[in-house]
Amino acid sequence: MRQLLIAGVIALAPLTGGASAASAAPAATASKPALPAPTGRYAVGRSDVHLVDSHRPDPWVDGRPRELMVSLWYPAVKAKGPTAPYVTPQESALILKGFPQLKDLPPDTLTKTRTYARADVPALAKRGGWSLVVMSPGMTMPRATLTSLAEEFASRGYVVAGIEHTYESVATTFPGGRTVTFEAGAGGQTTELGEKVARVRAADTTFVLDRLERTRRWNRLIDERRIAMVGHSVGGQSAAHLLAVSDRITAAVNLDGSYNPTTPAKPITKPFMMIGNPRQQPVAGGEPKSWNLFWPHVTGTWKRWLTVTGAEHVSFVDYAVLGPQLGMQVAPMNGERSLRITRDYVTAFLDTHLKGERRPLLDGPSAKYPEVGFW
Repeated sequence: MRQLLIAGVIALAPLTGGASAASAAPAATASKPALPAPTGRYAVGRSDVHLVDSHRPDPWVDGRPRELMVSLWYPAVKAKGPTAPYVTPQESALILKGFPQLKDLPPDTLTKTRTYARADVPALAKRGGWSLVVMSPGMTMPRATLTSLAEEFASRGYVVAGIEHTYESVATTFPGGRTVTFEAGAGGQTTELGEKVARVRAADTTFVLDRLERTRRWNRLIDERRIAMVGHSVGGQSAAHLLAVSDRITAAVNLDGSYNPTTPAKPITKPFMMIGNPRQQPVAGGEPKSWNLFWPHVTGTWKRWLTVTGAEHVSFVDYAVLGPQLGMQVAPMNGERSLRITRDYVTAFLDTHLKGERRPLLDGPSAKYPEVGFW
């Protein structure tokens, strides 16, 4: 489990090579960090939903039903109002607590992060509904770490459901202020744990889809025939495993998630893309890595294996830009650049497989993004 922790919240830590002077953010920036603005044509709204599955015991703690927090980003009617908060004060404090180098920052620093979705504003209706993108974060990471991607997808015409997998995040706050912390995987990182996480996240996702279908506010906004899943780290491997067996998920993207287990329950025949840091490149000799072992089971006619030179594990989520703004170098690549790459390639994938629009960016190497390698 320690490797999952390192790949999760500890991934905000500086690279072992040390941060350059240019990478450190000025104090004023650290006091109010900001995400990149979405680039699509639509205004964005966000609502947070508390869901309780009374028929399923929580898999990580005894004596409680499974309960989840889900953030829903959506194309919105243009409206004024406050932007949705990035995290709660409790979540901010617990995230920052793990980093001694950030001890001088106020505990509520991350609550001040600039976001762009307006809280609970009216959604923009569309005949037939919007395609749905389900998002799953990395182990120990809150769903908030997917905000810059979710806001971008919503601005491009998607409803996005970001799932907080309770007790798999460093901190989850429920209505009323109750906050729970990380409990998953106390027995260490094993194949059995990987299989359990994949099962839990599949069950969480299925439950969320069931509730969205039954909730009038959301079922009228969503085209249930067009659903994709995008996950980071263990959320990415979970998306891949669920794609193999789900009748609802039609396409999936794995953002730098290693596979444990390395074999899906069934071959993946539906559209699938994985994009990661350079260590995820194919290996020609020696011990095969998890992507090498998993790839032969991806048998569909549309599949992509991409890596990004200069990226690290957190380059594909918000920490790519928040880390440097807090004074921490997280990757050789500029965070704005890595998030732009992630947004553009994932949006091209979604447009291709949910909207049926051709996107040449996915055809091969691009002069616009020479860092992206196709394998």
